[in-house]
Amino acid sequence: MAKQLPYHTIREIFARFQAAEPEPKGELEHLNAFTLLVAVALSAQATDAGVNRATRGLFEVADTPEKMLALGEEGLTEHIKTIGLYRQKAKNVIKLSRILVEEYGGEVPSSRAALQALPGVGRKTANVVLNMWFRQPAQAVDTHIFRVGNRTGIAPGKTVEIVERAIEDNIPAEFQQHAHHWLILHGRYICTARKPRCPDCLIRDLCPYEEKTT
Repeated sequence: MAKQLPYHTIREIFARFQAAEPEPKGELEHLNAFTLLVAVALSAQATDAGVNRATRGLFEVADTPEKMLALGEEGLTEHIKTIGLYRQKAKNVIKLSRILVEEYGGEVPSSRAALQALPGVGRKTANVVLNMWFRQPAQAVDTHIFRVGNRTGIAPGKTVEIVERAIEDNIPAEFQQHAHHWLILHGRYICTARKPRCPDCLIRDLCPYEEKTT
């Protein structure tokens, strides 16, 4: 774990991320808040690409909680059976769809507490929905962000919760909205787990990682 980087270094890092990609986007395909919520819930222990392949057909027939309930658990299962843990995920999506219809008028709530109370929705899922749909500067820490945060010193921490807090506490406010997308994309494509592409890294000179690749 690297030491926490100082303010001016972090500011320069995110200025470079912003210059390279001013409006980073999440890679999960969705049509509205509900389909985003479902896509993120399905993405646990699965790739975004795999989820997208499964949900393209699903969201054509079930893009609201009401339509998802009409499709039913078995119908949903047929669409998502290529995704890991699909049976439990199907149960959760049907349950959360029913709650959205019965308690929220078919709308996705915009608070972290309400989102996390839904079946199969953890803090990371809630933060993604808050950030991507409701435009809150919430930080969804996945394995990529956890690795990048600790490897670079941008947001070190022994737990996901500590890394999330480190991002909130140390990254300048003007970069908070897109911070988790920049970090996810950097971890997914450059600062990879086994063979980080250090020669292609735009923050290589600011990163203290001792095992840099040549």
